[in-house]
Amino acid sequence: MNRIRRRIVSALAAGGLVLGLGACSEDTARQVEDEVVKEVDKQVNKEYEVTYEVTGDGVDSITFNAGGGDAASPKLETVNNPTLPWKKTVKLRGIEAPTVIPVAVDISADNISCRIVYEGRTLVEKSGAGVVSAAGCVAVSPIVD
Repeated sequence: MNRIRRRIVSALAAGGLVLGLGACSEDTARQVEDEVVKEVDKQVNKEYEVTYEVTGDGVDSITFNAGGGDAASPKLETVNNPTLPWKKTVKLRGIEAPTVIPVAVDISADNISCRIVYEGRTLVEKSGAGVVSAAGCVAVSPIVD
């Protein structure tokens, strides 16, 4: 069970105990709800850093989640004609999905790979040739993992 779920379940369990002992008073229920909301907000707003890496040759552009947006509408940036190997560390928040997409217009471009690293651990790594590489690397936020 991940950390967020554990904390939410713990908050709910504590809330249930308080409700049981407090004879279900409205004030107690509101306090429990407030605590659960605070915990969820804390996790959603937690910041983390990932490093994107792209290697190979023939990459025309790299699009990546640069942080600053949100999970539903990430702020994407594009680097055209990047020098490879390419590496960028960004700060993301909450459940934002780390994303890096190398694009090669020339389908004969060979040996293109992308990788997303969090705290020294590879979250995802993919490689392919040409248009195959356009799928890129997308990972689940490591704080909800």
